[in-house]
Amino acid sequence: MIIETLSVFPEMFDSVMHASILGRAEAKGLFSFHAYDLRDWTHDRHRTVDDEPYGGGQGMLMKCEPLYEAIEDISSTGPRPRVVFFTPCGDRFTQATAERLAREERMLLVCGRYEGMDERVYDLADERLSIGDYVLTGGELPAMVVADAVIRLLPGALGNVMSSEDESFSSSGLLEYAQYTRPAEYRGKTVPETLLSGDHARVDAWRRRNAIERTCRWRPDLLEGADLTDAERAYARSLRGEGSEGHA
Repeated sequence: MIIETLSVFPEMFDSVMHASILGRAEAKGLFSFHAYDLRDWTHDRHRTVDDEPYGGGQGMLMKCEPLYEAIEDISSTGPRPRVVFFTPCGDRFTQATAERLAREERMLLVCGRYEGMDERVYDLADERLSIGDYVLTGGELPAMVVADAVIRLLPGALGNVMSSEDESFSSSGLLEYAQYTRPAEYRGKTVPETLLSGDHARVDAWRRRNAIERTCRWRPDLLEGADLTDAERAYARSLRGEGSEGHA
């Protein structure tokens, strides 16, 4: 997979994209990454990428010309990238979105700055995304979030192939079950006995039940779309508002 970003601060990606799981996945050749500097497509000595908005108002807007030229140039070689813009008008980024984007051959993440972009630039987007209902200083952090979520889904990126399948917001639609490690007791707090039993069937059943309980407690809005049996859905209804952790 080819992942690219277009930004006025390409150096922001260095520490994130080449470290930890992402760095190991890159070393394995699972993806390649390049951060483009938008200022390389400017034509004045000040390398200007922004200007005042028509009609007045606060702040500056990113100009059409460098963005159009950059996206066209980047897209002109190799497979055509899926061009993604970040905006409050975009669709909410979810795990399902990450799974879909992980199937793309090439992806270009376009990062806005200042008060946003000239509206005409959005005609170049294949899709618009939002990572949440809050304001950031630029699109670099959303681009890192999307890249991280996508890369860890690439086959071979995680050490355990089941890791991404068991996680919160996975295909089950539930939050992930609670997890514990050594020691079995710490400051009077103990690990659920079932997890120490060595009985894999009991462990699996506990984890499924616990995932339902945690979802009921913290994200009940997820239950409607979760993949539950009739019995599990009835159990979830019985837990509404109780928030049991089910540690037995």
